[in-house]
Amino acid sequence: MLLHLFPTLPFFFDNFLSRDWLDWNESNFSTTNSTLPALNIKENDESFMIEMAAPGLTKDNFKVNLDRNRLVISSELKEEKNENGEKYSRREFSYQSFQRSFTLPEGTVDGDKISAKYNNGILLVSIPKREEVKPKPAKEIDIM
Repeated sequence: MLLHLFPTLPFFFDNFLSRDWLDWNESNFSTTNSTLPALNIKENDESFMIEMAAPGLTKDNFKVNLDRNRLVISSELKEEKNENGEKYSRREFSYQSFQRSFTLPEGTVDGDKISAKYNNGILLVSIPKREEVKPKPAKEIDIM
């Protein structure tokens, strides 16, 4: 009887449990007590764009890899700070690392043309779509 009232309920739970964002152990993690960088994902007719907020890093701190249809963005920053005083010596370590991965729509993107740049604390990853999947303009058909 409840399924009659809520026919999409099983689908909702199946869909909810199969999402990539629940896979934190494998694909999205931070190895320190820090948080994962916030990101936006935009899509238009030409491409997908990932904008990741990561201030304080440099482009050399990032790795962007594509393995089949899985895009992985990772970063590692290691800082060592020494302070020597008259009666003590103190050494502080600071590690920041994270990894985020995204499953790209199969057959939709052109993996050879993915590009990334880091500017003003934002990592921008551009993922162009293949020509075959881009929308085509309307075409008038001549009648013979």
